[in-house]
Amino acid sequence: MVISEDLFFLDPSFDGTLQKQLQHIVAEGVLAGRFPVGAKLPSSRRLAQHLGVSRITVTLAYTELVANDYLASRGRSGYFVSETAPRLPDFGDAPQREDRVDWSAHIARSHVRAARVARPEDWRSYPYPFIYGQTDKRLFDHANWRQCALMALGQRDFNALTEDYYDRDDAMLVEFIARHSLPRRGIRARPEEILVTLGAQNALWIASRVLLGPGRRAVREDPGYPQLRDILGQSRAEVRTVPVDGRGLIPDAVPKGADVVFATPSHQCPTAATMPMERRRRLLERASAEDFLVVEDDYEFEMSFLTPPTPALKSLDQEGRVIYVGSFSKSLFPGLRLGYLVGSEPFIREARALRALMLRHPPGHIQRTVAHFLSLGHYDALIRRMSAAFQQRRAVMEQAIAEHGLTVAGRDALGGSSLWMQAPGHVDTEALALELRGEGVLIEPGAAFFDDAARPRNFYRLAYSSISRSAIPEGISRIARAIGRG
Repeated sequence: MVISEDLFFLDPSFDGTLQKQLQHIVAEGVLAGRFPVGAKLPSSRRLAQHLGVSRITVTLAYTELVANDYLASRGRSGYFVSETAPRLPDFGDAPQREDRVDWSAHIARSHVRAARVARPEDWRSYPYPFIYGQTDKRLFDHANWRQCALMALGQRDFNALTEDYYDRDDAMLVEFIARHSLPRRGIRARPEEILVTLGAQNALWIASRVLLGPGRRAVREDPGYPQLRDILGQSRAEVRTVPVDGRGLIPDAVPKGADVVFATPSHQCPTAATMPMERRRRLLERASAEDFLVVEDDYEFEMSFLTPPTPALKSLDQEGRVIYVGSFSKSLFPGLRLGYLVGSEPFIREARALRALMLRHPPGHIQRTVAHFLSLGHYDALIRRMSAAFQQRRAVMEQAIAEHGLTVAGRDALGGSSLWMQAPGHVDTEALALELRGEGVLIEPGAAFFDDAARPRNFYRLAYSSISRSAIPEGISRIARAIGRG
């Protein structure tokens, strides 16, 4: 059997090179049985002419497929589907299935929350994306990240790539966190006091599971991180909220009987307020006097480009009462999902055991890639580049906001990557966000950050991490016009 070149066609939306696309076509055809064992492939010349690509592209694709045992080369006779090519098992047509399970009776505890206005998946196609927490690929160091990933795939790092760490972490990454990242926050920690997590949210979940349960009381900020509210809602602990103002959490508002207080001192979420030193000391005084712990979420300290960052709350802690949560997701990219917990050794020991039950450890290849990226200086260079870009964007945004008379409800005195905004009281920013999508503008409604009991609907967050400086003025103009129409 000869496979016709007419069975080959290129997909313009394919995410990869022409060579990779050809390999994909052949491999998929072999696995699915469309290209049977022993069938002859079109010659490289004929297939190249048919697809309008170079002959070397086809030859390289065929050569790679031979190496992977999908094809066999028979000299001048050409390329054939290999006798030992991998095939998918044929189990016949799948039977029709009707789900008759009453899942409402079988699901012990629901983790689904009410729908919120979410950013669209194709947010990058919008001309004015004021959305938070995404990476601007124009700023990211693709070349050096790729090189570090290749290093982590090499023979020298083979054990880091393939080994089951059980409950341990990559020693190279932990060492860098201890010697470089934490001292920048004024924190000293031993490797036994550090645990790598799948991002800050995973760190918060682990901390809540270790520290909370029935009969315990957790305290969180209002407004605050929505996912933390959901996490604590699953802890079976009593959850109380404390208000924040322009200087962050109010220590004297923490209710008596607290066991764990969750706080964002350096960059309050979402108001961007920074807690001053006197409040930090007061919170630690109360923690000591009343025997409670503080979980410090320091998710964006790297973006301190206006003034030097203040020391972390953990750096002021003399009694081991603060558990520190750090993350690389904001400074590298959110899809990395890599963060860390820092705390006293007994806590980290329990956190490590809990993590091992759930996922053993974050992938070794990811940990080692990040370790190379950090240790070779690429991370610091990236932070400097991002800080410079963010400072320029923020200046343009604040000028445009002032020109259009919009109201800033909260801004980070250190820098950050967003502004907390307040529309007139009659404006529902979830409706505003949906209206602005039609004009190519994405904003983040603020209601989700507030407690469910009585949430104002006229706040919203504008981030400048994912939007170009040149697009900011027109985007702000469109927001102002939409608010004016409301």
